Amino acid sequence: MKKHIVNHGDKTIEFELERKNVKNINLRVKPDLRVLVSANERVPFYYIENYIKDKTPWILEKIQHFEKTRNTNAIREFVSGETVRYLGKQYRLRIEQADKEEAKFFQGYVYLYVKDKNDYNRKKRLFDRWVKQKAGHIFNESLERMYPKIKKYGIAKPVIVIRSMKTRWGSCSREKKKITLNSELIKAPKYCIDYIVLHELIHFRYRNHNQEFYNFLTALMPDWKQRKSLLDSEVVLDV
Repeated sequence: MKKHIVNHGDKTIEFELERKNVKNINLRVKPDLRVLVSANERVPFYYIENYIKDKTPWILEKIQHFEKTRNTNAIREFVSGETVRYLGKQYRLRIEQADKEEAKFFQGYVYLYVKDKNDYNRKKRLFDRWVKQKAGHIFNESLERMYPKIKKYGIAKPVIVIRSMKTRWGSCSREKKKITLNSELIKAPKYCIDYIVLHELIHFRYRNHNQEFYNFLTALMPDWKQRKSLLDSEVVLDV
């Protein structure tokens, strides 16, 4: 993709343009602050420039949001008072010294009980294990809600696998009959998790993101675009 610059008033927008077979001009601001534009070869460049100028306030708003989110997603220190995101809400960490090491969610706080409050690696392992445990329970609950929507189409019920992924919320393996979900998805509200689970279930029927895929998704979940938008804007992942 080729980089271009548009000046609008005292603002400068740098964007990457990709020419591809699409009907409309597609504009995205990524969590790494890149502005991506895709447009058909037939669309004149001056038209794209004017489009970017019109969208400048929206672009700047998205960039500001991602910059703010970057700050809140800084490397966690695992100290009392730090915030963590869980099922769409922000909660505080509380680090307590105890003989029995465990993690608990209680009265709006995530507690880490550790023998040594200064042992960063131990606190991180304990927290990561808690996240994966919670994710296993929540994600399988979502599968139980979403699978009946697609069961009648002859799709076998897959198993859920959880792991850390940098570039996607989920993936499916048709051959192994499994869905892999990003552990970071536990930060999202349950109705956003449901969207990702259903999305991956539909891939057992339609391999690619073609029109049939999206028509089927819309039929089963008419508000999927709103769920995706919330997921992309509030639970930031560079996908």
